[in-house]
Amino acid sequence: MAAAGPSVFLLMVNGQVESAQFPEFDNLYCKYCFVYGQDWAPTAGLEEGISQITSKSRDACQALVWNFPIDITFKSTNPFGWPQIVLSVYGPDVFGNDVVRGYGAVHVPFSPGRHKRTIPMFVPESTSKLQKFTSWFMGRRPEYTDPKVVAQGEGREEENTEAEIPKAAGVCLCPSPAHLTLTFCPQ
Repeated sequence: MAAAGPSVFLLMVNGQVESAQFPEFDNLYCKYCFVYGQDWAPTAGLEEGISQITSKSRDACQALVWNFPIDITFKSTNPFGWPQIVLSVYGPDVFGNDVVRGYGAVHVPFSPGRHKRTIPMFVPESTSKLQKFTSWFMGRRPEYTDPKVVAQGEGREEENTEAEIPKAAGVCLCPSPAHLTLTFCPQ
């Protein structure tokens, strides 16, 4: 009799990055990637993607609409390290350089069905006036080299519970008035 291997389950994620509200910015694009535990493995679909550049709608809402599809399947032997989607939004500064306009992350829903998530965005800011001026002048604002740190718990400080985001030396992580809407829907 053959020994049975460990049982696995599949998690199919279908949906789209619908739109965003960034009151101060226009001509933005979105990147996404997934963060997941050691026991998880993607079996189909794309782990990361980049959208088209979109402009604000001309109505009173002034939404940035992407309708950017997400489709990925994971397999795992246990739920520890449940996948999260990390979203980064970029756009031009006054010099035409692409700079980060917001980061956000959310867990993939635990239950099947249609789910709509509004994700608050935040942006790293220099802590000193000299750093702010230098980063503005050089066109290099603070940003993560790997946006996946947004979904990780390491480096979070107790006094930072309001924003629930990691801290970095010399950088203040400021909540933004911006938010992004993500919809998960069954096929």
